[in-house]
Amino acid sequence: MLDVKPEKGDLLIAQPYLGDPNFERSVVYLVEHNEEGTFGFVLNKDTGMVMGDFLEKYETCELPVFVGGPVEQNTIHYILAQENALSDSVAIANGVHWAGNFEELMGKIGTHGINEDLIRFFIGYSGWSAGQLEEELEQKAWIICKQPPADLVFEMDPQHQWREILRRMGGAFKVIANSPSDPRLN
Repeated sequence: MLDVKPEKGDLLIAQPYLGDPNFERSVVYLVEHNEEGTFGFVLNKDTGMVMGDFLEKYETCELPVFVGGPVEQNTIHYILAQENALSDSVAIANGVHWAGNFEELMGKIGTHGINEDLIRFFIGYSGWSAGQLEEELEQKAWIICKQPPADLVFEMDPQHQWREILRRMGGAFKVIANSPSDPRLN
């Protein structure tokens, strides 16, 4: 039985030696979790590309794009932390919204009508079928960070996000944060 149950708005933090290259030292933001399954985005795997590289229509958009996960990497998704910024967006937690009217978003980006630091674009997503995430949690594959503030989601350097969130969680998590990438080097 799980002590802490995942909810939308939580972070999943991969255990240091998860063994799945798709999620090695990943931080996943959950945008949906219910009896049908779980849906989220990896926050700390930058593609090294920008929106303009993916969509010719928005070739001047220099916002970075992250690998949201291994599922449907031909799709673009986004989250943002601005109340009432877009029509049709879905509130997640702590002021973070998912999706909404894409044309409206790109128009606001083009006119600087939205804070670009509080937007995260993704190709693909991370998904778990009904009960799959709970099984992985029982196997201790993930650590749950409950309802983090928006700054942990948007403002933290993705290269250090995994380690820094664990450090901020304190206690035994600080020890995990210092785990070497390769235990043979310890």
